[in-house]
Amino acid sequence: MNLKTVLTPDIVDLHLKGTTKEEIIDELLDILVRAGKVKDKEAARACVLDRERKMSTGMKHGIAIPHGKTDSVDDLVACMGISDNPVDFDSLDQEPCRIFIMTLSPVDKTGPHLQFLAEVSLLFKSAEKRQEILKSNDKAEVIRILTE
Repeated sequence: MNLKTVLTPDIVDLHLKGTTKEEIIDELLDILVRAGKVKDKEAARACVLDRERKMSTGMKHGIAIPHGKTDSVDDLVACMGISDNPVDFDSLDQEPCRIFIMTLSPVDKTGPHLQFLAEVSLLFKSAEKRQEILKSNDKAEVIRILTE
């Protein structure tokens, strides 16, 4: 289970409009619902917001990885969004976020979930990659930058 197999252009949005953590989470969930990957948006939303209450998924360098475990997915699913404007996500470094990768996985499977989160966090150690992603207007190119 890696980023290349999980991320496809139909689940990437380069222009998220939300201005709050909740709005961004809703937009990301809408992407997954439209793609037919989430059966119950409200259940998925509740699990992601619950996770945020325990500890923010705002990382460093303008990246957030909202995630949760829910029965509304059968396998690990993910989507990605880039926000036009920086959004306060209670990040570890107190900086607002513009790059969001959401992942949801079934309650009874932990391996793929942890592997995916580890892979995502590695990708963002490169300032160059982050800049390329923020500048790109091409969904397929964003995935290529992320996964190369």
